[in-house]
Amino acid sequence: MGFLERVRTPGDVKELAPEDLLVLVGEIRDFLVRKVSATGGHLGPNLGVVELTLALHRVFDSPHDALLFDTGHQAYVHKILTGRADQFDTLRKQGGLSGYPARSESEHDWVESSHASAALSYADGLVKAFGLTGQHSRHVVAIVGDGALTGGMCWEALNNIALDKQRPLVIVVNDNGRSYAPTIGGLADHLSALRLQPGYEKMLASGRKAIKGIPMVGDAAYAMLHGMKAGIKDAVSPQALFSDLGIKYLGPVDGHDLGAVESALRRAKDFGGTVIVHAVTRKGMGYLHAENHIDDQMHATGVIDPETGLAKSKPARDWTLVFSEELIELAREREEIVAITAAMAGPTGLAAFGKKYPNRMFDVGIAEQHALTSAAGLALGGMHPVVAVYSTFLNRAFDQLLMDVALLKQPVTLVLDRAGVTGADGASHNGMWDLSILGIVPGMRVAAPRDAATLREELAEAVSIVDGPTALRFPKGAVGPDIPALERVGDGIDVLHRDADADVLLVAVGPFARLALDVVDLLKKHGIGTTVIDPRWVLPVSEELVKLAEQHRLVVTIEDCGVHGGIGSSVAAVLRAGGVDVRTRELGIPQRFLDHASRDQVLDELGITAQNIARQVTGWAARLGSTAISEAGLDSSAPVTGS
Repeated sequence: MGFLERVRTPGDVKELAPEDLLVLVGEIRDFLVRKVSATGGHLGPNLGVVELTLALHRVFDSPHDALLFDTGHQAYVHKILTGRADQFDTLRKQGGLSGYPARSESEHDWVESSHASAALSYADGLVKAFGLTGQHSRHVVAIVGDGALTGGMCWEALNNIALDKQRPLVIVVNDNGRSYAPTIGGLADHLSALRLQPGYEKMLASGRKAIKGIPMVGDAAYAMLHGMKAGIKDAVSPQALFSDLGIKYLGPVDGHDLGAVESALRRAKDFGGTVIVHAVTRKGMGYLHAENHIDDQMHATGVIDPETGLAKSKPARDWTLVFSEELIELAREREEIVAITAAMAGPTGLAAFGKKYPNRMFDVGIAEQHALTSAAGLALGGMHPVVAVYSTFLNRAFDQLLMDVALLKQPVTLVLDRAGVTGADGASHNGMWDLSILGIVPGMRVAAPRDAATLREELAEAVSIVDGPTALRFPKGAVGPDIPALERVGDGIDVLHRDADADVLLVAVGPFARLALDVVDLLKKHGIGTTVIDPRWVLPVSEELVKLAEQHRLVVTIEDCGVHGGIGSSVAAVLRAGGVDVRTRELGIPQRFLDHASRDQVLDELGITAQNIARQVTGWAARLGSTAISEAGLDSSAPVTGS
């Protein structure tokens, strides 16, 4: 039996001898490569924190001491050491282990962290709560990746943490030089400079010893010169960025030297106040294929062959790639087009744009708020910024979109990747709020392409709009075959199907066009005539859609977004305001946090399938008395989310 099989609680690692710990380090890395290769997940970040996480659990007493992982995808080793190793075959699968800390899984998981830069604020509040309730023996430890420190929320938290530096709070900076790609900005330069000063503390200690050794005047000379220490520090090392806040700084320490990391953490724990421990780690450590992976050290992988590091199946052409290629083509003709990413050039498809047009590509770090207002500034200067972010991260920059972009009517285009249900990454990564948010922004135009052809077309239309902001949204994953339109009416609505005696109008948002057409086939069997349209530009609701609605008795919207405040709500409101006497029903995602599973599994659980939608529409149509309709033959095993 290896050492890993003996670890069931954090207390078990405290009992191991130093030589046994080194064996355990290797076993954990082998375990991670084997298990994550089979399920997919965040491999590179976790390979880089094995020694650091072991040291944390040897020094602190979880859950008595709270360990808070910022960007929680680096918590796999923490899960292993807290008794969940036997569940890793279910990682990111329905009903299985979450890819992030999960309060429902373990008392050792304090927060469900996946959006970056929040851990220090959690820590600030939690350590205050411990103090107010007399729990002074409990430490709070925030483990913050260097990429997260590019987020302004971290510095807001540090500013408040510095107000009372006597609280038992330890901040561990896991400095691997990368968030997804290499960390960008002045903070990254600062940490790089710190990494180049490993002899700083030794130099100070040597100088102190030499000065105190001077006969007769040594102590007095040291006392006088000690006052000059801050100035010397500023000249020799840029760690003053932290120490000027009055926060004790330890490091940099080799994050793969278990003894050194453990020693630094013990010093921090015993210090009696707030301490920053700067640990330098290497993403992908110990797995050659990750270490040599130029793009992101295998930050996140699908299912791979652990022997080669290569994907076991050829990736399908996805939405992100279509966007990436089209933006490059548009930029070739339009020199005013520039691109902005928030530390995710690769995942959002902007890496290729940056290589082609390096002077027109701006990586602002994990700083979505800054990204939007910087985009507004670029637009004020005559450029047309395209800001590509995951849909879920748009939530972080709503005020900037509303007040800095929309109020000024600036031509900024948002490209919202991973819109709708994303699946395996769980509640925090579903892009199910964007349409509700965008729908209340005055002057906002939103497109939802149904296929690759309409994505190219709508992106070109978006960057040609000069009097206000635009947005495009598309899901994660493969883009299917193009869906041709029978005709285009009015200002751009595509009619995808039309029965001569249609009573039901199906309004399909984005890729749900294919789902709507599948529903049509089922409804035909029950004598229900339908029209299926793709509005293309789903916000604002067009006059042509209103005219089409007037020709039907029932309007049903189907969208991959929250049903409350989504496109269906907007359509219903416009029809009511226009006095259109037609029933409306909205189908979409309920306003609750969704558990992780595959996208198809989540949609099936929600009842967003052709069978269930057809059953629901059949019932609604029957109650309208439009025709003699039977619900026989339609599966009623799952609910349909709607109103």
